[in-house]
Amino acid sequence: MPAIGRTPTAMPAAIRTLWILSTVSILEAVGGSGIGVNYGKLGNNLPPPAQVAQFLARNTVIDRVKLFDTDPATLQAFDNTDLAIDVTISNDLIPNLTNLSFAKYWIQANILPYIAATNITRILVGNEVVSAADKSLIASLVPAMQNLHTALVGASLQHKIKVSSPHSLGILAASAPPSVGRFQDGYDTAVMKPLLTFLRATGSPFMVNPYPFFGSTRDTLDYALFRLNSGVVDDNTGLTYTNMLDAQLDAIFSAMKLLGFTDVEIVVAETGWPSMGDAWEVGADMDSARDYNKNLVRHAASGIGTPLMPNRTFDTYIFSLFNENLKPGPTSERNFGLFYPNMTPVYDIGILRTEARDQQVKPMASDAKRWCVPKPDADVMSLQEKIEYVCAQGIDCNPIRPGGACYRPDTAQGHAAYVMNEYYQSFGRNSFDCDFGQTGVISTIDPSYGNCIYRS
Repeated sequence: MPAIGRTPTAMPAAIRTLWILSTVSILEAVGGSGIGVNYGKLGNNLPPPAQVAQFLARNTVIDRVKLFDTDPATLQAFDNTDLAIDVTISNDLIPNLTNLSFAKYWIQANILPYIAATNITRILVGNEVVSAADKSLIASLVPAMQNLHTALVGASLQHKIKVSSPHSLGILAASAPPSVGRFQDGYDTAVMKPLLTFLRATGSPFMVNPYPFFGSTRDTLDYALFRLNSGVVDDNTGLTYTNMLDAQLDAIFSAMKLLGFTDVEIVVAETGWPSMGDAWEVGADMDSARDYNKNLVRHAASGIGTPLMPNRTFDTYIFSLFNENLKPGPTSERNFGLFYPNMTPVYDIGILRTEARDQQVKPMASDAKRWCVPKPDADVMSLQEKIEYVCAQGIDCNPIRPGGACYRPDTAQGHAAYVMNEYYQSFGRNSFDCDFGQTGVISTIDPSYGNCIYRS
């Protein structure tokens, strides 16, 4: 794996801060971003897909799922759940898809029977194909993607379903500091440029699998986990990085910029942290896994973006849904899951809906607190009406006015989050006090940031 950052160095106290969350909580995915999960099935003790689909839809705030195949039973299980589903084509099928007839057949057999009820939104062609270093496979990747898109056009599905392919950070020849990020020589113009051209033309995202876990050391563990640290300065830009994921994403962005593709969306297709590992695996423990994934989701949904991509959100898929006991490799490979096979949490990162969480997770003292925030899909005009309503009820709205501690970000979501929570806390903290015409939801994660403090 390429380098991803140097050891954090001493910095002025004014800069020694964690990243500042600029919106509300894990329950809010600002600007269309979403929180997803990778649903792998390499285990002999996992629940049936139908049970999994209902659990995700009813008991969690996860709004998208990435599958590693097109198993019919699994696709049918997600019927009428409204969860956005990404399906994956295995690497070995990619050469066959360079034949347009086969691509049309594949769409007919694996997409059309399910699309009426299952919300399939992306087809992922292989996984980390370029890093596999199979020249024949790599040469087939973009033609296969083009043929699948052509087949989708023929079925009038090109606007609903996008075609992409996830990549590891192994596609980079350089990544430290982030501003010098560039793709591997030879692959940059022969593979990545045609791929990015296709993604731009079809409105599809560039998908990457960044894993700070694999790049961290004992000296950089806090930096990798989004914990308080001294930060890393990119001397070329003067920008400060307070977490490793931002550095990895900006290295990808820099590589795309060299080829002229800064307008292509980036999606985090896989990232996660194991709750258990072998003795030599740094940070493979429960506390680290909880901190990484909890902070990851808050950061991804916050709208802060990265130093080179400010004010952006990223669809983010956590790896993985379950601990999978048949995965080969070190102990960590079998312990990336958010949930045990019985669907109880391995640790709590706040993605269970309140009712489900009360049933499954024994709260600690700090977890007993509740905040009211807007739902991810709440209409902006509706939220503005809620802001005006709450401010007319005698709630102090000065903090969201210009100059106030919670004025930034100046968005309906950010302002509504503060005033809805003030109303909820002031009028009894009952569930109906956070309804707001079904635009509010109760969160277990403190949405406070900087000097903007949310009451609990």
